[in-house]
Amino acid sequence: MSNIPFQAIDWTSIEKVEHKGEQGVALWQTIQFDGLRIRLVEYSPGYLADHWCQKGHIVHCLEGEFISELETGEHIQLTKGETYVVSDELSSHRSSSTAGVKLLIIDGDFLKNG
Repeated sequence: MSNIPFQAIDWTSIEKVEHKGEQGVALWQTIQFDGLRIRLVEYSPGYLADHWCQKGHIVHCLEGEFISELETGEHIQLTKGETYVVSDELSSHRSSSTAGVKLLIIDGDFLKNG
């Protein structure tokens, strides 16, 4: 990962890209650096991810609430102000939201397992 000079991010200037879920949609605003991705993600009401994810993330809930379902069957609910973190390949998980949610998600090479 390369050094990142100080910079403010104006999220209003970053395009929202739609990703369809099994149900509902996720809108991603993405900043990509070498080895680091930062996203503002909004799930529509009734959203359910269309895949099980093995990627590591730091996920912080900015507004609303959502469920992170683990492939083990465990369901973890996060609400505004709560965060979870997991490294790559340590958990198979997918997200859902009944009423919609806004998240800050950070992932990158620093979360590689091993």
